[in-house]
Amino acid sequence: MANETTASDVLKITDDNQDTLVKQNTMLVVDCYADWCGPCRLIAPFIVELASEYKGKVAFGKIDVDQSPGVSRQFGISSIPTLLFFKNGKLVDRIIGALPKPALKDKVEALIAM
Repeated sequence: MANETTASDVLKITDDNQDTLVKQNTMLVVDCYADWCGPCRLIAPFIVELASEYKGKVAFGKIDVDQSPGVSRQFGISSIPTLLFFKNGKLVDRIIGALPKPALKDKVEALIAM
């Protein structure tokens, strides 16, 4: 199916590339997750769908906090899932916890409108 959403629309973020990706993308939403986290698995499909829906406008990325603990320290992440919203290289908002897709979409629209 040509319009099928794929995880390839979502950037893989690590401690090593996160600064570069934040600077390269005018708007970036970063999903901080871990494989063992149930709520993280719950919102994972929403992240992929939103990445496809907003392709070319807002970039989406995922960072495994177990494999890249530096981001957790840098942004004070103590609960997952946490979504970090960056605009023009600056952290402008965050969501802690799993929200339904419409609520996540509203946050993305607010990021665009800033």
